[in-house]
Amino acid sequence: MGWESATPAAPATADRPNGYLDAGPPIGITVLRLLRLTTPADFAAWYAAGRAYTTGVAEGMGFSGVDALDDDRIARRLRTTPDELTPAEARSVAATLLADGAFSEPYCEWLPTWYELALIAPVRYGDWRLRRVAGAVAERASATATAPRFSRPTDVRIDGAPALSRVSGFRERFLLADSLLHLEWFDHVAAADGIEVPDGLVARTREESLSYYGGERDRLSPEVRRFQRHLFADDRWVSRVDEAYGLDSALFGLWERLLRDERRRLGGD
Repeated sequence: MGWESATPAAPATADRPNGYLDAGPPIGITVLRLLRLTTPADFAAWYAAGRAYTTGVAEGMGFSGVDALDDDRIARRLRTTPDELTPAEARSVAATLLADGAFSEPYCEWLPTWYELALIAPVRYGDWRLRRVAGAVAERASATATAPRFSRPTDVRIDGAPALSRVSGFRERFLLADSLLHLEWFDHVAAADGIEVPDGLVARTREESLSYYGGERDRLSPEVRRFQRHLFADDRWVSRVDEAYGLDSALFGLWERLLRDERRRLGGD
């Protein structure tokens, strides 16, 4: 769901969390390592990470339709014989990659300007690359898939105020953005995969989460809290991609820690 740039080290400030861009060696040049991903086969592990996230959330919430696709077979075909993907399998692959590509630029707009400026070029390259591969997969199988339109701060008001007016610092903005965008990502990809997600739950989760992470609400309702706990398992997506492609990424490590900590917090009392 994201691409990292080669960014020089910068001193930690109140707006830059400890462990990110501290004085010292620059963070890993992840985008250069990802340049080698050019074919559908190269994205088999990437797709597998996304599909594992989708099924993990759906199974955790008890949504129907999880078993409509064979995850292992899709990843194997994508890696070895992508021309043999069925239309339903190709739609799953393409929808996942398109959603991943479209995710990062809106996400950056929710975060501090220094972060957005550092990542905008590799993010746009990543979107282009993912769209090309997704298009090739869909075309070969005569399948149709679309990218979601993710919310940006200018699209949203929270409890009657501008979206970012009540949050400050990297962590608060990061969690607010993820609470909304991973919901939109999951809703879109789950639909492409044939997973039935209750519309009412999506709407309530959006409303409550925006107010909780960026507004005046002091708690989530039990069902929404449970849903967000599973959605914040995107730390496992980060870990899978980092490991599968040998990135050893400092930025991925930061994302993983923030997401994992929030998932565990939501799972507590």
